[in-house]
Formats: sequence, structure tokens, C-alpha cells
Amino acid sequence: MKGIGVGGMETESRKEKKEKVPRQAMPEQDPKVRRGNFDEVPLGYTPETAMREAARCIQCKKPGCVGGCPVDVRIPEFIRQIAEGDFLGAARTLKDTNSLPAVCGRVCPQEDQCEKFCILGKKGEPVAIGRLERFAADYERQAGKVDVPAIAPANGKRVAVVGAGPSGLTIAGDLVKLGYDVTVFEALHKAGGVLIYGIPEFRLPKAIVDAEVAYLERLGVKIVLNAVIGRLKTIDELFADGFHAVYIAVGAGAPVFMNIPGENLSGIYSANEYLTRSNLMKAYRFPEYDTPIVRGKNVAVVGGGNVAMDSVRTALRLGADNAYIIYRRSEAEMPARKEEVHHAQEEGVQFHLLTNPVRYVGDDAGWVKGMRCIRMELGEPDASGRRSPVPIPDSEFLLEVDTVVVSVGTMANPIVPSTTPGLETNRWGYIVTRGESGETTRQGVFAGGDIVTGSATVILAMGAGRQAAAAIHAHLSTSLD
Repeated sequence: MKGIGVGGMETESRKEKKEKVPRQAMPEQDPKVRRGNFDEVPLGYTPETAMREAARCIQCKKPGCVGGCPVDVRIPEFIRQIAEGDFLGAARTLKDTNSLPAVCGRVCPQEDQCEKFCILGKKGEPVAIGRLERFAADYERQAGKVDVPAIAPANGKRVAVVGAGPSGLTIAGDLVKLGYDVTVFEALHKAGGVLIYGIPEFRLPKAIVDAEVAYLERLGVKIVLNAVIGRLKTIDELFADGFHAVYIAVGAGAPVFMNIPGENLSGIYSANEYLTRSNLMKAYRFPEYDTPIVRGKNVAVVGGGNVAMDSVRTALRLGADNAYIIYRRSEAEMPARKEEVHHAQEEGVQFHLLTNPVRYVGDDAGWVKGMRCIRMELGEPDASGRRSPVPIPDSEFLLEVDTVVVSVGTMANPIVPSTTPGLETNRWGYIVTRGESGETTRQGVFAGGDIVTGSATVILAMGAGRQAAAAIHAHLSTSLD
């Protein structure tokens, strides 16, 4: 009995010690400095800080965090490896199920996924799973010790992936490891999709994306750039070229506007164009790169999601004196990550909440010079569970602006569906699939990510890629012999 008691006391003592260790903060650039550059804002953990944070994990027998991860990362295992100082082992554990850990560690909404289910979060702060993921992936890359895992023997089957965004890259990595000959067709001149054209350098450095893509190419994934499927080749022509299955992962990058008066004035952009110019085409480094970009002094961004935060923070870095967020609900309803909202506030972004534009005012040359807005109040919840905004009568006011970025969502690009007979889409143009397998109404054609769900997160698109990889493997395995 005495031994049991002592052992129990030791266990309780270890748990008590873990609970006393606070969640480790990540150092960041000073807000006054970073709003003047495009360098990454969070600076990452040191090995010592990472080990201290990893030691907070109590290694649950039934870890809820794993269930909250769309790509099934073995979270307790890689965190234990970090705590023990086996940083390279942690990176390899991550890459068993996640081909893009350095990306996910930066842009995944961990607070609503894995960390949401961390048991430490019930009485305190959860383990910083995302920050530890970033640390392990960065350590491996910076050490120059990125190993290629064992690849199954070639099985003679070819798979075409349409779109080199997070979903397409994920399925490519999974299938190539199973022995498939995988070719990814990308419409733009760089692979990465939204990771490369949509997310700014200060949140996701392009070198990180390039390194993740290079890793996939080392695995054997072939990437064909400047290839607009639906124009260069159709899905049917890919089958005629000898591919045995096709995965469509073209995202949902078509811009959406509000259709209010004055929206066709010069100086009003979709977030798609604004961010693509700045990120993919490096307009923020003009004239070193010959893609110009507007550098407004009074910039309004309409919307409250992560893309809106990316846009407004980009505007600051491009020299805006005043950068505004115009959002029709309150901060509590904002879909953007709390961290992104906090960073924007620190950097001096001005928030006009419970506010909605009703028309734009232009000058004699046809350029926007003002935004007429109306105050809103929150009514009953809508279908998404957020309270619906209701206009307040006689509350209009004019906000002087010289640039507007509209970030109110995106819609499906119709090029692939319109050139693929028998491929069913819904009334919004998104591809219809059968459950989580990604199977479409066309035999051998699968789809996943935003072209199926509409705009969602990077990690959910990656999860769709993993599920589709398993479905394609099952579909093609029947004929492998």
C-alpha cells in the first residue's frame, strides 16, 4: 500500500507541476516596426521554449486533440518527441500524415480544431499545438535534414490533380507515397494556390511554401505550371492521355462583389486581385518586380474574415495613413482568427463595426473618393448561427476613402465544370460529391476543398485531400493486379 501511495503522490506531483507551467508566448515583431515591413510577424519558438511548451502536454490516453485534426496528425507523439529533444523525429511524425506542417503551423485555426479539445484548456490554456508544429517543421528545414520517407513501389497507375493548392498538394503527397504516378496541373506560374497568392508574406513567407512544394517534388510528385485545365486540356483529355483518375482541387477563387451603386469606380478591387498582385506577383516590391499596385492613403476593406485582415494589414504596409475594416456585425461575430484581429488592432487598423457600405462616391475622373455607410444593429441569428445585421434608419454617414478592397467571399470558378460533361454542380456552381470520399458524378473523377465546400480553411481542404486519396486508392486498387 505504501508503494502505491508513493507512486500516486509522484503522479499527482508531476501533473501539478505541468499545470503550473504557463503556455509559452511566441515572440513577435513590434507592431510599430512590423507595420512598415512584410517580414513574418511571429518569430517562432527557440528549442528551449518549444521543449518547455511541449512538457505541458499530459499525454492523454484518449487525446481529443487528434480527433480535432482534419489530417489525423499524431499530436501527442510529436509533442512528446519535442519534449524529449527529438526535433527531427517530431518533424517526421508530422509528415506521416501532413505534407505541409510548416504551413499548417502558421495558418491553421488551431484554436477551433486540435487545441479546442486539449484537456488543459478546460481550466487554463491549451497546449500550443500549432506553434509546436511550426517549430518542428522549421527545425527540420533549417537543419537541412529533410528526409524522404519510404515510397511504395510504382503500381503503374497515373493520377492527375487539378490545382496545386493545399488540397491538391496534400492528395499528391499521399498518393505518390502509395506508389502512384502523380501529376499536378496548376493554372498559375507558381504552385501553392491560396498559400502563394492569397496569404501575405508577413503571415506565411513564400519561402516556406516553396520548401514544402520542393519536398513533394522530392517524393516524386510532378508539377506542371501555367496549365489551365478546361482550356489547355479538358478532364476527358486527361483520361485520354492515360490518367486513371482525376482529382479536382481548383478552389473557389472567383471574386464576389456587393452590387451596390458606384462599385465600378476605379480604386475598388476584389480582395482576390489585391492580394494576388501583392503576394504572387510581388507588387509590394515594385519596381524590383514590374507589377504595380495601388498605394492608397485611406483604404477601406469590406469584410471580417481572414482575407479581410490580410488585405487591410497589407494596405498598412503599402503606406496607408488610415486603414479601415468595415464589417456589418460586431467583433464577436467576426469569422477571422482572433490572433489576426488582434494583430490588426495592434498595428493601427481602425474598425468600423456594425457598419455596412450602401454606395460609393466618385470624383470627376471616375475614381472612388468616398464610401457612404449605414449603421447596423444585430437582430435574430441567421442560418449560420450569427445574429443578422439590421440597418438603423437615418444613420448614414460618409467615410472618405481613395481605395476600397471588397472581401465578402468568393465563388466557384466555372471553367472545369463547364468543360466536363456529366459533372454535377449545385446551384452555386460547386461540385457535388458523395460524402467524404470526394467521388463525383463522373466515374474516376474526385473533387475536394473549396470547389466542393465553398470558401473554408486550409486544413479542411487538406483533410478533403487525404480522404480523397484513400478513396482513389480504393477505387484503383481493384485493378492494380
